[in-house]
Amino acid sequence: PHAVGSPRERDSVTVRVPGTSANLGCGFDCIGMALDIWNELTVERAPRFEILIEGEGEAVLPRDESNLVCKGVQVAFDAAGVKVPPLRYIMKNAVPFARGLGSSSAAIVSGIVAGLILCGHELPVEGEEALLQLAAEIEGHPDNVAPAVYGGLQIGCYSERWHTERVRVPHGLQCILFIPDFASETSSARAILPDKYDKKDCVFNLSRTALLVNSFSTGNLDSLRIACEDRMHQPYRSESNPHLYPLIEAAHDAGAHAAFLSGAGPSVMAFASG
Repeated sequence: PHAVGSPRERDSVTVRVPGTSANLGCGFDCIGMALDIWNELTVERAPRFEILIEGEGEAVLPRDESNLVCKGVQVAFDAAGVKVPPLRYIMKNAVPFARGLGSSSAAIVSGIVAGLILCGHELPVEGEEALLQLAAEIEGHPDNVAPAVYGGLQIGCYSERWHTERVRVPHGLQCILFIPDFASETSSARAILPDKYDKKDCVFNLSRTALLVNSFSTGNLDSLRIACEDRMHQPYRSESNPHLYPLIEAAHDAGAHAAFLSGAGPSVMAFASG
């Protein structure tokens, strides 16, 4: 028997998780925003393991336990101390795969949440944010997983554990996306970045990250064009994304507040007001 209000095992669960855009120009590996693009995952107990994929990535995503959704489910069951039973995974993906829009984080978070609900396990929240810890451990940084878990604009950091705080998003802000028809693996996009940076470039990004948070918090969107400038990743990634700076310039000319590479690319996102 289960006490009233206590978690308990379930036979099936459906979870929706948003896509995300990380970095927003200056906030390399520490800032991310949830977008109104959603993946839907249904996981149900079944006689045998099975993965069904519909939509984005259906032709290339793995249909075995290496799928990040399955890894998320495994982490959840491990946290509960329970063996993963045979499961059927039904993925309806709207988040473009490998385009810099958080498809991996959406998979990880949806898998963890679905796994926790299936096995009836609760994680500590206040003061620990255990779900964030599990997701960030798989992903390696919080800029995508934090907004995938908590929504909105999140700024994250590590101090003994992962922390994240929500930043106010002004009403009426619109995110305009240019999504190329080619993929980019984050690992490859990271490999081209330098191991060390000049102090002046670090100060350049630090000042703009502070300005970005202040711009959102105060609603002073006129500052975003400067705030979203970057010297830590976009100059290096522009070589494999030659569309980046022409699109940023075009977005500015068209009246956008700012534009930048979404995550590791190749997508480019602009902020506008509607």
